[in-house]
Amino acid sequence: MLLALFSAGYAFAQSHVLEGRILDEKDNTPIEGVKVKVNDQEVTTDISGNYSLSLPPGTNYVVTVTSNGYNKKEISEVTVKNDGSTHLDIILDKPSTKEKQIEGVVIKSNARKETIASTIGLQRNAGVVSQVIGVEAIKRSPDRNTGEVLKRVSGVSLFEGKYIVVRGLSDRYNQAMLNGIQLSSTEPDRKTFSFDLFPANVIETLVINKTFIPEYSGEWAGGLIQVNTKDIPSKNFFNLQVGVGGNSITMGQEFRMQKGGKWDFLGIDDGYRKLPTSMPAKNAFTILDEATKTGIGQQYVKNLGYNTIGFPENLNLQLDGGFNTKVFGKDLGVIAVLNYSNNKRKTETKNSFFTINDQLADTNFNYDTEKYQNDIILGGLLNLTLKLNSNNKISLKNIITNNTVNHMSFRTGKDFEFDPVNGTNIMAREIGFKQTTFYNSTLNGTHKIDALGGLTFNWYGSFGILDQYIPLLQRLQYNQYPDINGSPYLALISNGLSQKSGSVFYSTLSDYLYNAGGDLSKNFEMFGQKQTIKGGYLFQVKDRVYNSRPFAARLEGYNQQLLSQPFETIFNPENFGTGGGKFTFDEIAGNQYRYIANTILNAGYLQMDNNFTPWFRAVWGLRVENFDQLVGSTKRSDDRFVNTRVTDFLPALNMTFKLSNNMNLRVAGSQTVVRPEFREVSPLAYYDFDLGATVVGNKDIQRTKITNADVRWEWYPRNGEILSVAGFYKNFKNPIELYFNQSGVGTSNTFNYLNVDKADAYGAELEFRKKLDFFSVLKNFTLGGNFALIKNKVTDEATKTDRPMQGQSPYTVNLSLQYDTEKTGWTSTVLFNMIGRRILYVGNDQVPPIWENPRPLLDFQVAKKIWQNKGEIKLNVSDILNRHAKFYHDLNNNKKYDSADALAIDRVTGTNISLTLGYSF
Repeated sequence: MLLALFSAGYAFAQSHVLEGRILDEKDNTPIEGVKVKVNDQEVTTDISGNYSLSLPPGTNYVVTVTSNGYNKKEISEVTVKNDGSTHLDIILDKPSTKEKQIEGVVIKSNARKETIASTIGLQRNAGVVSQVIGVEAIKRSPDRNTGEVLKRVSGVSLFEGKYIVVRGLSDRYNQAMLNGIQLSSTEPDRKTFSFDLFPANVIETLVINKTFIPEYSGEWAGGLIQVNTKDIPSKNFFNLQVGVGGNSITMGQEFRMQKGGKWDFLGIDDGYRKLPTSMPAKNAFTILDEATKTGIGQQYVKNLGYNTIGFPENLNLQLDGGFNTKVFGKDLGVIAVLNYSNNKRKTETKNSFFTINDQLADTNFNYDTEKYQNDIILGGLLNLTLKLNSNNKISLKNIITNNTVNHMSFRTGKDFEFDPVNGTNIMAREIGFKQTTFYNSTLNGTHKIDALGGLTFNWYGSFGILDQYIPLLQRLQYNQYPDINGSPYLALISNGLSQKSGSVFYSTLSDYLYNAGGDLSKNFEMFGQKQTIKGGYLFQVKDRVYNSRPFAARLEGYNQQLLSQPFETIFNPENFGTGGGKFTFDEIAGNQYRYIANTILNAGYLQMDNNFTPWFRAVWGLRVENFDQLVGSTKRSDDRFVNTRVTDFLPALNMTFKLSNNMNLRVAGSQTVVRPEFREVSPLAYYDFDLGATVVGNKDIQRTKITNADVRWEWYPRNGEILSVAGFYKNFKNPIELYFNQSGVGTSNTFNYLNVDKADAYGAELEFRKKLDFFSVLKNFTLGGNFALIKNKVTDEATKTDRPMQGQSPYTVNLSLQYDTEKTGWTSTVLFNMIGRRILYVGNDQVPPIWENPRPLLDFQVAKKIWQNKGEIKLNVSDILNRHAKFYHDLNNNKKYDSADALAIDRVTGTNISLTLGYSF
């Protein structure tokens, strides 16, 4: 079907296009019904303010723009490019009192000035403190996906290359929206969103709000990231990108891959890892006799062998295209994307766990782990937009991605659990295959109702699925006692059942997200200025079904010959049986390994956008969110049962004082909320091999309420330049953190989610972006950066806590140096990022917090247009410095890592290098 759509689209002749939007100078709202004329061609903007003209390539075109209630404008020196569409947004302003008295006033401009005005206007005229990246900036950057584009935004950093950190706040305090629809988390085990899902060249704009307004979700505290994709392409296009790369640790080295099925390279299990067909449901399995259970395990349990490949290259492929055509006389636009990436990486980690006595560290374990990980993403996007007429538009937007992590971990070291004095030598392996599928489909419409005085009605409905499948996660550990001469390594399998060794873990998770809602808005005049009133409603339902089945092999008595067999043969079928001296198989019982969950959210808002004077604007209102969450079970008698019902009133006030045409002073205050995810509330007990501990949810956890205050002065000297100084304050009531707990479930080390009483954060930000053309030799360079200083303190009366909040950094530094010559087609960027030390895991009296040591990150990108600007070759080098990530107990409390501290985690991931070739047909 996709190919048929492209074939239909390309049946229409290619043309050179001048396209863009007409926006109101006051508030960036699109203006519908504007006449745009070039020579003898004239078009009228649609409800979204869009226009498009087909013109022969050339220079010195003059564009004339007229609309009732606005000054007429003429833009000269407009160039229509030969190698693609030309984008030109145009700003219209209303006549002043003097201008109203003079007929025939025409505002003169040129293409360069208008580009400056529109670029500045998107951010300068926003009603909130925000950062805007427009379509032209995205086109001229070498970035492949949204995550890479966001790295260029001041005040924003990425965690693991895809999770957003804003103002030093961890990813759980940020929210993602796609085309105006709130998105659910893409990760079942954390509250976050993966921004590497969206290709950069299908994005219209990226907006990061740092202050809250009622029309959008109130569930965030750091940043609200809005991703807006294109509706109707201005011209037919088709792009192809192919990339290859590697990692400094893995290139030219043996790479270990678990044995699997024939579709593993696509991130899809072909059934190799599935449960045996004879496997009954959980309750039915428990009543089976031992021989039947062991017979099932004999079919299911695999040996922990592996295959090797000599050169573990990384591959990336992206196809995207679009066209517009007529369907029953109506404009139909189609954009489609297919994305595939296959990346291999090796992580080397030293991991220790300590308890502290009299400021001395007693070691619980000391591990060295090599983790081989194959990350595969296979996804697509299909957007269709039907423009019925200038007042009515309907869009259907779909995105699907299958993200698979196929990994093997090899561990050696010492464990002091059974012998606190001498310890035991260990070697262990974990093999796993985690397949996550994310799908979202949104149908929305925009309608302007002239019969009701120009009332605008927006409506939407969306459906989303997040499925996670872990079919076969195995762990096995061998122990060897160094104080006994000739002691062999023996598998840690006894007559008990444990997730730590000899275990097989199976789980399925299904999230279903439903959204429906709409809003009405009305423009009117008061005080001689434009005013807008807007109100809307959202109904959201989220369902989750989670079922995990932890199994384990066990051994009655002692059989050294069996326990000393290697990883590659120990689970051969002949080693299972019930006659004694062989492995039996059983399931670890407990209702904490499965749960259901549901939330129902009803949200309504009323918002005013008032221009009281030409220099004073206020966007204010109230959002009310009624939240009903059920987790664990539908039966109140079940100890897993959690039912939370709460209504939050979330007011917001954003004031903008226009000090001059290119200078603003903003003041804002609001109340927002961040609620716990299902995983954090559920009783699920899951052993984390990397952490060496079990992570357990907490049904008594409460939501976090955040009070926000912001002030910001901003100056836009010219196109692409900014200088701003900001201050902010945030008060967190009941922030959620991950604590160490001495009482374990299945193992001695356990982490739980808990609330502390409150936390306060004060911050100051300096942001700048400056072209260096005051020196001719530097005329193509742009320097940008952001510095944030944040003072954060957690207060808890019960524990007398005095420390920063988990995940909060005391400072962030972002610097970028860009080189761009449009004529020669060269672009390059150097990016530097560093954040201050932050708490990875909160401790207790016996185990102090684990801190993350600051680590500088340096990335480099260079790209060159080739083949008459139809192609592009691009080199990316990330994490050039390749510094070790160190996580430690600060034993001497001097707020830095040194030799006196206990190093808990030491990890190195290597430098990534990729070369990408792209071509636009």
